Amino acid sequence: MSETIDMTEPEVAVADPRVLLVDDHDLFRTGLRNLLADQGVDVVGEAQTGAEALGLVRELAPDVVVMDLNMPGMNGVEATRQINVLAPLTRVLVLTISDEDADVLDAILAGASGYLLKDSSIQELLQGIRSAAVGEALISPHIASKVLQRIRATSTSPEIADTIRSELSDREIQVLKLIANGTDNAQIAAELHISPKTVKNHISNILMKLQIDNRIQAAVYAVRSGIV
Repeated sequence: MSETIDMTEPEVAVADPRVLLVDDHDLFRTGLRNLLADQGVDVVGEAQTGAEALGLVRELAPDVVVMDLNMPGMNGVEATRQINVLAPLTRVLVLTISDEDADVLDAILAGASGYLLKDSSIQELLQGIRSAAVGEALISPHIASKVLQRIRATSTSPEIADTIRSELSDREIQVLKLIANGTDNAQIAAELHISPKTVKNHISNILMKLQIDNRIQAAVYAVRSGIV
């Protein structure tokens, strides 16, 4: 498996995603709002707790929630899980200080569409927001690599491999393996000699058949199966 995993796609572009910020630190939230506003991002609201975030998701229907993990009361993982059920078209991008494997994995399995650290650049954050808004995923590459390597070493599940082989076509399995190795859509298309549109169709079918939400979860699933 490659050393980094980049779930972004070069063709991602979305106009003015509506963003909700969730963080219990007022100064950080204000600074982040100002930075995003300077870049033309439409920040529609702010919340300082997970419970408050749920209420604002119901009220405002944002495209993307930028979510901290460590907050009093309902933490970011549980808030992400509930948002995923409450508003499946609203994507959650985790922005946190924690690079602990357990936090990353919990957030991904809760349905997060991306995971970035708070020392990320504003351009990385913008890319994460835009990717999440169109249903793609972005995760800091060194975090993805570390977490997937740990999963590969400690939790291989042969029954998952059986599910993959029974549910997916041979071509879809090829695409899934490439996703787990950090290959973007353009690279997958070149590798398999198919069009980028066909790659997107294969990925949609993979997510539907395996009942998972995004590419990050697909990578975790593939690594757990032991097929990569």
